[in-house]
Amino acid sequence: MNSPLLPLVWEAKSARRTLFASKSLVFAAFGIFLAATVQAGSAPKVVASIKPLHSLVAGVMQGVGAPGLIVEGAGSPHSYSLKPSDAAELESADLVFWAGPDLEAFLESPIDVLGRNAKVVALSEAHGLKLLPPREGGEFEAHDHEDDDHDLEHQGADMHFWLYPLNARAMVREIEEALSKIDAGNADLYAKNAERLEEELYKLDAEIRGILAPVAGKPYVVFHDGYQYFEKHYGLNAIGSISVSPEAIPGAQRVTEMQGKVKELGAVCVFSEPQFEPRLVAVIAEGSDARSGVLDPLGAGLADGPDQYFELMRNLAESLAECLAGEG
Repeated sequence: MNSPLLPLVWEAKSARRTLFASKSLVFAAFGIFLAATVQAGSAPKVVASIKPLHSLVAGVMQGVGAPGLIVEGAGSPHSYSLKPSDAAELESADLVFWAGPDLEAFLESPIDVLGRNAKVVALSEAHGLKLLPPREGGEFEAHDHEDDDHDLEHQGADMHFWLYPLNARAMVREIEEALSKIDAGNADLYAKNAERLEEELYKLDAEIRGILAPVAGKPYVVFHDGYQYFEKHYGLNAIGSISVSPEAIPGAQRVTEMQGKVKELGAVCVFSEPQFEPRLVAVIAEGSDARSGVLDPLGAGLADGPDQYFELMRNLAESLAECLAGEG
């Protein structure tokens, strides 16, 4: 015969099991929190110069820490002025990633003075990175598009090298190597992140090629000559740039030349950029059937972080495809 006390005994045991499980969950959660705190506390102080490079660094550092960013928002490395907060970031950094002096002249002296205690990595010098010579004159003749990619010293090269996905893969490897040297305790995680990023970059490359294939032959004009890595890799037909130099506003003669070229070669689109004067695009396209669009080689309007580079590259492809196809 069952004792009337048995239900009370089972309730007490059940309560103890529930209490033990609750305590276990609390201790487990605390352990996770403690591990995360220790790991975050041991993260090196890392700074990157511009958004696309910062994004790749952030991707390799996921799970360890987050890098600081110098050129924020819609800032351009062609015309940026260092702020006191930027100087403080550089002074406290263990590791600094930048494109190099040919793109970011504003950083050269501050890095020498403020970043003297940091390891400094110019990603234009990453192993396996492909550099192209700059195009001259702002009008891109047919032979320019037939040249194969080739290696150059960074001096005098076109410094918009991040717009080539295979260069992004080379940078990821360089970033992982630099981080692992100063933070060996997290080397395995850096290596795993780098491997994942390389796979994602392969997929991104194929995705972009599919987006652009239907419009690859259509002629267009860009605001400044910052896209040749992207154009050559995906077989695009840019016929010239409005501005020969991103630091200089084109004069009346240059505007007249580009108006003539847009009409002569039947440019489908003329593209402005968020960082530069958009009204010139309307002037260049005047009297032609060319549509206007916007390209952003830095991803100025995108949130900082590991996804920024991927969004930047997709946005470039989609903006080109929409305008060249007569959409949007």
